[in-house]
Amino acid sequence: MFLFDAHLDLSMNAMEWNRDLRQPVSAINAREAGLNDKPDRGRATVSLPELRKGNIGLVVATQIARFVAPDNPLPGWHSPEQAWAHTQAQLAWYRAMEAAGEMTPIRDLAGLEQHLSFWNDGAPVEHKPVGYILSLEGADSLVHPDYLDIAWAYGLRAVGPAHYGPGRYANGTDSSGKMGQAGLDLLKKMESLGLILDATHLCDDAFWQALDHFQGPVWASHQNCRALVPHNRQFSDEQIRALIDRDAVLGAPMDAWMIVPNWVRQQSTPQGMDCNLEKVVQHIDHICQLAGNARHVGIGSDLDGGFGTEQCPADLHTIADLQKLDALLAAKGYSATDIEQIMHGNWLSFLRRNWEEAM
Repeated sequence: MFLFDAHLDLSMNAMEWNRDLRQPVSAINAREAGLNDKPDRGRATVSLPELRKGNIGLVVATQIARFVAPDNPLPGWHSPEQAWAHTQAQLAWYRAMEAAGEMTPIRDLAGLEQHLSFWNDGAPVEHKPVGYILSLEGADSLVHPDYLDIAWAYGLRAVGPAHYGPGRYANGTDSSGKMGQAGLDLLKKMESLGLILDATHLCDDAFWQALDHFQGPVWASHQNCRALVPHNRQFSDEQIRALIDRDAVLGAPMDAWMIVPNWVRQQSTPQGMDCNLEKVVQHIDHICQLAGNARHVGIGSDLDGGFGTEQCPADLHTIADLQKLDALLAAKGYSATDIEQIMHGNWLSFLRRNWEEAM
């Protein structure tokens, strides 16, 4: 089945992890044998050939670069200008992949429909470029909200104002507090350009404030359920219902600590915690039960977003294994139509609805 993945940190893997994503996953992992600078070395799950193997023809691909103040212990850049420059290096990698015929940018409804028609024309997909919609995860790298004019021109179509910790525009995971004027100015600029607000990672205070101040399209690219994993990184049922009311879609991520409760980073194992794709389906089902239908959830895997097979479902060895969700959803009682919506249809409907309105 055609699959849409709404969150992949492809350029981060290329530029920070130094992975040649044109290679098979096996080759990437073999080259990392013996390295230990990252917890997931030798455990990668994502590459462009593996996306094609899984018929994952369309993704939301990120730029990401955090600014950190002197008292912030998180890794990141020491000035917004440095962070901006890093996102531009990431953009250069996407452009290089386009030039190599590996990827193709999707910026509007016409481009979306053209790519879908091309990818699904019945011809083998082994050499087709993967379509990508560019998103910014965490807005710290925007030196000023007006930098969005530049970013929109080069193809940015979605922005998540926050990531982990305190941010320049909004506070994210493991932090609290409402947005200041800079954050509100960012939302206003995003709305004027027609950018999608990615609510993922917003702390609770910023989440409710953003929904109050932003009237444009909203999604949550990679977000699970607090009712199943009690942590501020997940959304409460009240937050999920608010997104449903905004006609949003939430993407199910494959990060184990967001799938099963009580995960301890670099100690727990997928096998030991019984973390598998069936547990992911439980989060998907929870959202569907809150909505009363299957129209507000999709896939936002976040695979190789700083973790690999040491911290993802035990029955997922590469990103192509997302196709296993088809049978698991069917076993849960979901119809073929519902499964198609979850695997790709809900994201496509969201884009068609909102990009058509913007034209």
